[in-house]
Amino acid sequence: MKVLALDSSGLVASVAILEEDTMIAEYTVNYKKTHSQTLLPMVAEIVRMTEQELSTVDAIAVAAGPGSFTGLRIGSATAKGLAQALDKPIISVPTVDALAYNLYGTQRLICPIMDARRSQVYTGLYTWSEDRFQVVMPQYVDAIEAVTDELNRRGEPVIFIGDGIPPYRAVIEERMRVPWSFAPSHLCRQRAGAVGNLAIHDYGMEAARKAGDHRPEYLRLSQAERERAERQKKT
Repeated sequence: MKVLALDSSGLVASVAILEEDTMIAEYTVNYKKTHSQTLLPMVAEIVRMTEQELSTVDAIAVAAGPGSFTGLRIGSATAKGLAQALDKPIISVPTVDALAYNLYGTQRLICPIMDARRSQVYTGLYTWSEDRFQVVMPQYVDAIEAVTDELNRRGEPVIFIGDGIPPYRAVIEERMRVPWSFAPSHLCRQRAGAVGNLAIHDYGMEAARKAGDHRPEYLRLSQAERERAERQKKT
């Protein structure tokens, strides 16, 4: 199985081509440019550098959310456009699952935290058991205080990963009562390689859907939708 994988769910833009157990190429950028400027040029560059034909991929794998509303829309639109042009299906991979997947083989509980603003994070809990990736708690959104309370209640050593570490570092350091650590920087952001690996080895072609059926998974309302709901309450 061969996939083109995309992740623009957060600050990072990442593209990869994978075939079975081989990652042919991965291109990741964490810089101040919008994903609409970078994602398609990155696809074109790895195709050029590796002399690949996109027509040979079996599916487009995309980080389907949660994450930045704008980033998810760009990633989904790019995946759908490519899938329709190539007549290929899309495999939607949960963003938080793919982020946790970076930490292969750790004996600790994995807690990804993506900054969802308003003192909330997108998170979930994961572990590895006999070389199998296990979802302990599926991705959800909650206050960082509630997340640390849950981790303390479980009582297991934990490793944090994700762009939620910098804004919530002080809260984590103050509230955690069990052994904990932060993932190193080279593993701490979204990677299309992880999205592609999950698509191939955990989801497979049975999870593939037509491009028109793909929808981002936001987990909560956008700011505009929340403000509209507040105005409707007052009328």
